[in-house]
Formats: sequence, C-alpha cells, structure tokens
Amino acid sequence: MENKIKVYNTLSQQKEDLIPYNGKTVRIYACGPTVYSSAHLGHGRAAITFDVITRFLRKVGYKVEYARNFTDVDDKIINKSRETGIPTEEIARIYTEEYKNDMFNLGVETPTYEPKVTEYITEIIDLIKTIIEKGHAYPSGGDVFFSIKSFNGYGKLSKRTPDEMLAGIRIDINEKKEDPLDFALWKGSKPGEPWWESPWGKGRPGWHIECSAMSMKLLGKSFEIHGGGKDLIFPHHENEIAQSEAATRVEFVKYWVHNGVIQINREKMSKSVGNIINVKDALSIWSKEAIRLFLLSHHYQNPADFSESAMDESETALERLYIMLKRASNLTIESKKEDIELQNSLNLFKTKWIESMYDDFNTADAVGQLFDLVRATNRSIDAFGWTTTLKETIKEIRSLGSTLGILELSPDDYLKKEKLSKKPIDIDEEEISHLIEERTAARKQKNWKRADEIRTYLDSIGIILEDTSKGTIWKVKS
Repeated sequence: MENKIKVYNTLSQQKEDLIPYNGKTVRIYACGPTVYSSAHLGHGRAAITFDVITRFLRKVGYKVEYARNFTDVDDKIINKSRETGIPTEEIARIYTEEYKNDMFNLGVETPTYEPKVTEYITEIIDLIKTIIEKGHAYPSGGDVFFSIKSFNGYGKLSKRTPDEMLAGIRIDINEKKEDPLDFALWKGSKPGEPWWESPWGKGRPGWHIECSAMSMKLLGKSFEIHGGGKDLIFPHHENEIAQSEAATRVEFVKYWVHNGVIQINREKMSKSVGNIINVKDALSIWSKEAIRLFLLSHHYQNPADFSESAMDESETALERLYIMLKRASNLTIESKKEDIELQNSLNLFKTKWIESMYDDFNTADAVGQLFDLVRATNRSIDAFGWTTTLKETIKEIRSLGSTLGILELSPDDYLKKEKLSKKPIDIDEEEISHLIEERTAARKQKNWKRADEIRTYLDSIGIILEDTSKGTIWKVKS
C-alpha cells in the first residue's frame, strides 16, 4: 500500500492521512496579509511554511492549486489612510507590491492565485445573501451579522465555549447585534470610508466573509487544506467554517493547518510589544536562504525563537553546506571509486528525509538529516576525493535543497555574497597551522572523525579550510 502523507489537523487535533477529494489534486488556501504596513517575519514564516508544503507535494506527484489572498479593504487600512492622508486604495497598492517583493526576495514561489478582496465584492454579496436565506444571518441597521447560535458546530475548530470566546477577544458593544459573539458579514459605510452598493445599503465586507467567498470561488465549496498562523484559529477561521458550512451545508475544509508564531528572545513578536522585525530589514543583514534555513529548522507548528545569534548561526550553517558543494565541485573527476560508508549514509538519508516530510512536513528533522549527510560527505571527500557515490550524493542534497528553497545558488555565487556576522578570531596563526598539520596526519591515518572535528572547530571560530592539490590552505570568513 502506498504510504500516505500525515497532516496534523487542528480540527481533529491529531495527524490524519492526506486523502484528497479528487485523485492527486490538493487545493490549499492560506490567509495572506492585510496590506497596511510592511511585511514582518511572521508573514514570512507563514509564506515559507506553505511554500515548502506546496513544493513538497508537487515533488511527490500531487497537482497543487494554491491561493493566498490580499485583504485590501479593512479597518486597519482605513485608519492608516486617516493618519497619513493617503487614499486607502493607494495604501493597499503600495503594501501589496511591497509584500510581493519581500516574498520574492525570500525565495517564496508565486501561488496559483492571489485574489484581492476588492475584486470579489459580487461573490461576497452573493454569499451573504445565501447565508441570510438559510436563516444564519440577519440585516440590522445597514450591517449584516452572522448568528452564531444558528450554527450548531460553532467552536469546533478552537474548542472554545461561548464564555471562553467572550473572554478571549475584545467584543465591541453594538446594539445592532442579537448576541455579543455575532460577527459582521457586511458593514454599513461611514463617512470617508470605501463602500460598494449592496441589498443592505452602501458598505463593505466584514473581515471573515472575504476568505470564504474567495476560497470557494477559486477552489470549490470543499477543498483540502486551509492554513495560516495559529493566531487566526479564533475568531477568523472559526467564523470561516461557520459561515461557509451554513451556506453550503457541506464540509468546508478537510485539514486545518496552522504555523507557530515568531518569538523575539522568547517573547511573541507583535506590534503592541514593539518588537516587530520586517522582512526587508532581516534581508539587509542575512541571506534569504539563511532566513529560510532558520525557520525550517523548527517544525512549522512550533514557535521559532528569533535572535541575532541564532540567525548568525544559521548563516554559518548554510555556508558550511555551500563550502562542501564548493569542495566537491573543485575535485578532478579521475576515478570510479566507491565509498561504502557514504553510500550507506546516502541510502539512510534518502529514506529518512522523505519519511520526515511525510510526517506532517517535518522540515526540522529533514534539515538535521541533511547536515548528517554533509558531514559524511566531507569525510568521504577527505578520504577518497571524487567517487561515483559523491555525484549521487550531491544530487540528493540539491534535491532536498530545492524542496526547502535553499542551495539554489552556485557555491561561488553564494560565497561571494555571504553576509556572515563578524566574529573575532581568538586563535593565532601558529595554532591554526598546528591544527592543520594534525588534521593532515589524521587523514593519512584515516582517522576521519578527528579530521572532521578539527575542520568543524576551526569553522566555528571563523576559519575556513580548503583542500587543494598543493595542500590545505585557510582563510578568515569574510
């Protein structure tokens, strides 16, 4: 029987086999940004998470239709317009383009669809009409509200009771509502706000209804994966389920997938705390692949604790990968020798990284296995130089790299542009020479473990070794 990909489903709170509705087609909708400010690393993590999920599914033979939206009309955009005097549509345009550029610079592939709320007003109005007709929503004073008491499954995603819901969110006092938890599907226009004509008067969509309308229009009434950050589970995704299933009477989404937050020194990154790190600022210091490697070294569900030292370590780790590729590319192809130890490491890697990715897209384990194989590859190069096994190994390393969106440059291109943090070298040239001599002797004695330990130690303090036909040379990381 074919192995099934396991996906952790927030709805069931357990891993489930990924079984598409139709053959080998997987449809994914991920909530995108509200475009009123620059993209931060939290946006980057969500985008990279679903970018890698999409890449992997396609790699193993699935057809993927992936939609990620832009919320281009919202209270936050309106407030920004009032603060700056810039029209709402211009604010949305500026930050939409900036987001696209930031994601491109992070190596995120363009989704199949990138819908904007303002392009789907007709579909939103039609969906609201249907929800009203089926008795789950009511007009009130120019607004339209969804009645949560009319939907028996409300709370099934977040597992919250009504009391917990009231305690967990800020409820605006609104006499138009029948219940404090009822939420707006349509908001009547106020002076100075963008508006569209509707059966309930001039107004604009509520936040939650937009994703239901866009996702169902593009992907169908029922589709496989809906994703976003864990902060969207309640109320946003809870409300999406209620309004969508109230309208269609069928299952809205099969698997709910949520990524963890970014923490800054173990504190959640948020505007209220003032510890936001924008994508473009991070990219001015570290390479896009180092940022991806840092994020993917954590399971997507877990928090990722960001710090400058953690990012410096990620850049250094990435450089080790490229140095190995550079060493391999410098070898003269002279023989068809085999390296049994490397072949065994390669066989294990082929099995384990696929198993990791099949197990709820566990990139953290896959990255760990990648570095295990790179260490084995360095030992093999030290011992044998070029082998036919080495060629196959490099191909596999590049394959995983492509899935993760790293190792996509030539070693020369990366090493020319490396942005490593400057570290003081607390070792003198005589000691470096002594360690190189010890490593050379260890290699002659086929003590590959000691040779590898010396290379790793020197690398950790900022010294790069390069084996040439005239012996081993060293340089300080630039």
